[in-house]
Amino acid sequence: MLEFALLAPVFFGILAAIMQTAMVFLASQFLESAVHNSSRTIRTGTAQQTNWSLADFRNTLCDGLYSLVNCNNLHIEVDVLNNFASANVEPPYDRSCEEDCGWTRPEKWVPGPASSIVLVQVHYKFPLILPFAQLASNALPDGSMLLGSATVFRNEPY
Repeated sequence: MLEFALLAPVFFGILAAIMQTAMVFLASQFLESAVHNSSRTIRTGTAQQTNWSLADFRNTLCDGLYSLVNCNNLHIEVDVLNNFASANVEPPYDRSCEEDCGWTRPEKWVPGPASSIVLVQVHYKFPLILPFAQLASNALPDGSMLLGSATVFRNEPY
């Protein structure tokens, strides 16, 4: 019983860390997959031809996230680029902020015409439960972890 009392906190702490890491990884994979699948509607011209708004794109994106994240807290930027080399993927978050930090850039919805180069960026602050997870490189001061996904493509000549 004494051995259990000594080892149980360590065992359950490691178990909780594994579970939290798995949840972050799962959310990250779902986000990546949802961004690529939703971006296909832009690439094929479906979003442009049916006059989608940012809300329509968000709804399509959220369908692929299976309620693992709060879709209202996603930060989405869709913009047209001059060339592939000008793609700059930067999180819309100020790392020097200590508390009550919001997104530093507004959301953007510019899906572009046919044959244009488009950058789609989606970021999300995934809430963390365990305090030692703050040691991760993408942990934020507010107790969350910054997840992000981006894709760059040329729209089809629809």
